[in-house]
Order: sequence, then C-alpha cells, then structure tokens
Amino acid sequence: MADITPFQLNIPDEQLQDLRQRLDNVRWPESEPVADWSQGTPLSYMREIVDYWRNQYDWRRWENKLNAFGQYKTKLDGLDIHFLHVRSPHEDALPIVITHGWPGSVTEFYKIIDPLTNPTAHGGSAEDAFHVVCPSLPGYGFSERPAETGWGVEKTGRTWGKLMARLGYARYVAQGGDWGAIVTQSMGITETEHCAAIHINMPIVTPDPDTMNDLTETEQKALADMGSYHDHDSGYSKQQSTRPQTLGYGLTDSPTGQAAWIIEKFYAWTDCGEGNDRHPENVLTKDELLDNVMMYWLTATATSSARMYWESFGGGTSSTEQIHMPVGCSIYPKEIFRSSRRWAEKRFTNLIHWNELDRGGHFAAFEQPEIFVDELRTCFRKIRN
Repeated sequence: MADITPFQLNIPDEQLQDLRQRLDNVRWPESEPVADWSQGTPLSYMREIVDYWRNQYDWRRWENKLNAFGQYKTKLDGLDIHFLHVRSPHEDALPIVITHGWPGSVTEFYKIIDPLTNPTAHGGSAEDAFHVVCPSLPGYGFSERPAETGWGVEKTGRTWGKLMARLGYARYVAQGGDWGAIVTQSMGITETEHCAAIHINMPIVTPDPDTMNDLTETEQKALADMGSYHDHDSGYSKQQSTRPQTLGYGLTDSPTGQAAWIIEKFYAWTDCGEGNDRHPENVLTKDELLDNVMMYWLTATATSSARMYWESFGGGTSSTEQIHMPVGCSIYPKEIFRSSRRWAEKRFTNLIHWNELDRGGHFAAFEQPEIFVDELRTCFRKIRN
C-alpha cells in the first residue's frame, strides 16, 4: 500500500553511547527513610537497574525483535503513526487493533502476538486466529508527537478507525487497557460501522448510585482500592494532566529519572506479590522493564506521552455514554479500577463476555499472556462469522 511505509529500527550507536554516559554520570538522591516503596522507587533498586542497564542490557536484542514483527508507519490526520502489523497465516483470521496506555507501549504485546496470529502453533484452533495491529499512541514510542492540541482519546479512536480502513479491514474488533481501554471504548461509540465488537481489561464505568446501599464484597473492595489509588497513587496523573511540559524537562534529560517514573507503576499496578514480597521482577524481567522504558527514552516522548492526560482530562472523554455494540470485559484482581458486572451493564448494553480472573494486574498481556490470549479468543468467538 502506497500510504504505508515499512519501518526498520536502527538506533544510532551515538544515541546509545549518550545513554551510557548519562548512566555513568547519574546524580543520585539520598536513600528514602522508609523500608518499602511508599515514597517511590527505592534507591537500592534504581542503583541495581542502572547497573544492569549500563553493563548488561542489550537494546539491539529488542530492536531486532521489533523489526522481526513487522513495523510500519502511515500518516493519518497529519501524524506519522507507528504500528506493528502481523497477519495470520490463516486467511479468515479476524483483524484486531490492540491499544496500549501509559506507561506502556507496544512492548506489552510481544508475548501475545504469535499466539493470536498463529493459534495452531500454541494449542489453539485456526478458527481463533487474528490479524494483529498494535499502534503506538500519538506522542508515544515511534509515533509522531502532535504539534497542536486536540489529540485526546476520541480523536485517537477515530484515527484508529482510519488506520484499519487503510489496512483494508472492513470489519474488525478492538481491544485495550489503560488509555487503550478508553480509546477502545470511544471506538465503541464512533466506529460502529466497521468495528464489530470491543474487549477491555480496564472498563471505565461509573459505579451505579442505586447500588451504594447494597454493595457486594467485591464492589466494596473495588471502591476502597479506588480511594487508596486517589489518595496515595495518583500524583503522577495530576502532574501529567496539568503540567506535562514542566515534568518533561527532567524525564527527557535523565534516563534514571525516566526509568524510576515508569518502573514505580509496574511495581504498583502489576500482580507482583504481597507485602514485603512484592516486587516487579516477580512478573517481569529487568530486560522487559527496560525494553519498555527505552520506548520512552530513545524517542524523548516523556512530555508528549504525558499530554494525553492534559488532553483527555480536560474534558470530552464520553466516559459515561452508553455503548451498544458487543463488549467483553476481563477483570484482573490487581487492576487499578475494577467494575462489577452490574455496574458495567449500565454502560454496556450488549455485554457478551465477562470474566473475573484470579491473577494478573494492569499490564495484563505483559503479565499473564496465556490468560490474556484465552480471554480474547473466548470473547470474540461470539461475534465471528
């Protein structure tokens, strides 16, 4: 297709050398006066991460993996959008667009792409095959950074509709978590002609006021966790939604700062243990954590990625509008926001799949790829022709 250009990553050696020099010359703060992560990413762990990053981490390994998937760029609504596009060997496969959020990237999906596109090689049936499209959000990773305002979740969702059309997919499904969930829900409102169904792993719904005097134990826990998030874990969101430019100077200048800002959320939002045994490396390796950090560092997108908060929390996310197309939800126990089924049914009038899992967190495809793949297969079987 003339409007779609193959994209090959080849980060200059000079850029990697600059990173090494910055890691060599890091200016450390003092250690936190607590024995846990309650003040943020601990100094001891950041020293461990930086040492590994400087002396053992191999960017070329991940660069080659991304190139092997098949990367592309195409200009949509004035922006060059980067995306992975992997077609299934099964021609009748169902096209799916999968959207990440912050502080994630297409890195989250590397474990699920082959099982989705080639299910017969992973214990599945050819009837469960997908053609997979994983775009980088505008201003994230290798997608172009918007130079003007207006790039919130709704515009992004409409742009994904144009992307799928350009790829020749007249009927497709969509999936997302974090910002990807909100983009996908937006597509459930605006892309109804071609998007046949959506699946989300962080459904954004309003708790039903009529249930407040009769809450289940699960709903009580969900509300309590939302309160804890608001009180102790949402400072990043307030900063990014109000002053992303100010924040961006430090994160764009310091790889250690960028890594600490991101890795803290992988500690907080993954299903990585309890109490003193909680640690991000219980579910993800240093390489995986740093692969994702590098998608922000090498592209200098700390500021532009944060602007999604400024754009979307400024109004107009349609967060309460009903969605009538088929919707599937997978609820992971360590997700930030967890809906109950009866709350979800108030917004999703055609709920075709609902499952509450026993393990997994915010980065579902990254943490529990086999469970995630099974959820998508099960959900979308209901709408395949």
